Amino acid sequence: MIQELNERSREIFRRLVETYMETGEPVGSRTISRRLNGRLSPASVRNVMADLEEAGLLFAPHTSAGRLPTEAGMRIFVDGLLELGNLTADERASIEGRCNAAGRSLQDVLTDASTMLAGLSRCAGLVLAPKGDNRLKHVEFVGLGPDKALVVTVNEAGLVENRVIELPPGMTVEAMTEASNYLNSRLRGRTIAEAREEVLREVSERRAELDQLTSRLVEAGLATWGGGGGPPTLIVSGRSVLLEDVHAIADLERVRKLFDELESKEGLLRLMETTQQAEGVRIFIGAENQLFTLSGCSLIVAPYRDTRRQIVGAIGVIGPTRLNYARIIPMVDYTAQVVGRLIG
Repeated sequence: MIQELNERSREIFRRLVETYMETGEPVGSRTISRRLNGRLSPASVRNVMADLEEAGLLFAPHTSAGRLPTEAGMRIFVDGLLELGNLTADERASIEGRCNAAGRSLQDVLTDASTMLAGLSRCAGLVLAPKGDNRLKHVEFVGLGPDKALVVTVNEAGLVENRVIELPPGMTVEAMTEASNYLNSRLRGRTIAEAREEVLREVSERRAELDQLTSRLVEAGLATWGGGGGPPTLIVSGRSVLLEDVHAIADLERVRKLFDELESKEGLLRLMETTQQAEGVRIFIGAENQLFTLSGCSLIVAPYRDTRRQIVGAIGVIGPTRLNYARIIPMVDYTAQVVGRLIG
């Protein structure tokens, strides 16, 4: 489509979309004429805008108003006319600092990444956390007192997860060490879902050389993971940021619908999961994707990888279709790289 436009039409279309993204308001021919330093009269600009409207790239929200890009027009702009910016050194340092994983759980790292993206982009930040079905590398029980212990698991992707369990009465350090060694011999290189039934059957049939306390601890540890695996988690931050840039009742209604979409999460969760099948940043504009029902909003999302270069999650932002693509696309891309590097 963009190749079918002549140079004048492309220039006017680009100026109109850029102006719309700055103001959020319909753009008139006089505004475009001024931005072109008078090289084209308002009448000439109007004629071109009429052609662009006929082509389905622009529309008029009111009969006497200026023009706005359609969702198809925004797609044409992003794919064919957008010039991506570069992150500043301060922005890169801010992203790396906020995502620093030292001494923190995976959940905290991903939540901070989502919050950081919301703040920098002035949109809602989204992170799809990894599914809990990665193969394990190490399991350990760490005592927290006479009646509690921490179950520490490290999977082959390098992700660490901690869960607190209640200890059976009379538990000793030796029993916790034995339970750790037993589970490591059975679970290493396997998912919990793969090994759980086998371990529980072995314990119940007393074929494992474990005393009663150790057996109860093994069972308690496995119980904290349920059946193993589980659905991915969608972390959403920065809903309130979207209210800071509302220009009209229509914008407010769009944000309200977006809040409902973020609250239900189902469509977004499925859409974020589809991103894990692609390379690099993906951009969804309005309702062009069937999994994303909300028009008037855009989603920019990128996958992140573990140490084996396998995609384990996704990170992105969602906001109005007029968001600053040139700035946010490289921001999302870089954050995904940082998160992948840190969790590895």
